[in-house]
Amino acid sequence: MASYIARRKLLATLLGGAATWPLAANAQQPDQMRRIGVLTGLAEDDPQNKARLVAFRQELERLGWSVGRNMRIDYGFAPGGTRSGADTREGANRAATRCHRRHTTPLTKGLQGESRAIPTVFVAVSDSVGSGFVTSLARPGGNITGLMLFKPSVIGKWLSMLKEIEPRLACAALVINPKTDAYVHFVRAAEAMAASLVVTFVPTHVGNAAQIESAIDSFARVPNGGLVLPPDITTFANRDLIVTRAAQHRLPAVYSSREWVAAGGLMSYGTDFIVLFRQAASYVDRILRGANPADLPVQAPTKYETIINLKTARALGLAVPPGLLVAADEVIE
Repeated sequence: MASYIARRKLLATLLGGAATWPLAANAQQPDQMRRIGVLTGLAEDDPQNKARLVAFRQELERLGWSVGRNMRIDYGFAPGGTRSGADTREGANRAATRCHRRHTTPLTKGLQGESRAIPTVFVAVSDSVGSGFVTSLARPGGNITGLMLFKPSVIGKWLSMLKEIEPRLACAALVINPKTDAYVHFVRAAEAMAASLVVTFVPTHVGNAAQIESAIDSFARVPNGGLVLPPDITTFANRDLIVTRAAQHRLPAVYSSREWVAAGGLMSYGTDFIVLFRQAASYVDRILRGANPADLPVQAPTKYETIINLKTARALGLAVPPGLLVAADEVIE
């Protein structure tokens, strides 16, 4: 910490989000250069990643921070969220010095183990309490706070949507990397909901593109099956492969965010990542001005959006029920 004070730098690591708070004295000097480190779980050239980072920077600029004048943003990328703790630390160090903004649960956990002194703002974490990042949502109690993606119980909505659009659904595969911290919570919620819908639930473990392809090809042999894709950096990084494979096997699938549907997926129910990244910028701003992450409550989403791709539904031979269409926030033709 002494070296940080001497260099008068500020690190905000964003793994999807993380941020560090400045000393109170520094907070009174708005033109002092702050360093913000951003670490995400997607590739640098991923178009969705680019859009999110632009939204984050633009919101910071709207709040009075200007690149080159009083703010510097350094970026680190860990596609698939598979970097080791050492790699995560290296990316964070390149990205900044006192405030972290981190994206996704795996990267947040990796950086948490490296420093409990650097203020951190996470984005898109499913279970911040269960993952050990914060003591409680209302009072995080440490150097980490941020924005939840949603609660694992939302998986019940995904399964009910899948059953609604395909009434013959008899078996649902939860395609996910079992190393995802919220895995157990997703599985428990899915098991309970699947039983009420009289649907067999199959956890389908994947860790890379080859395993994803093999798993979907194998599951496609099960009659009246469908796919559920909860938030998982491994599957999201391979979304084009998954959407293509689902189409080839004529498997109905429900996803956790709009990006999947824009890529040709059938439907999604989840939060808007652009909104989340803008909200993360507001938390980083408050920390840079002297707020303590321990006192900033973890924010849960207040709105979920339903997106449906009618072109994909027609290709799968599915008729979208009127109730599902009425509930949709966006319909892609």
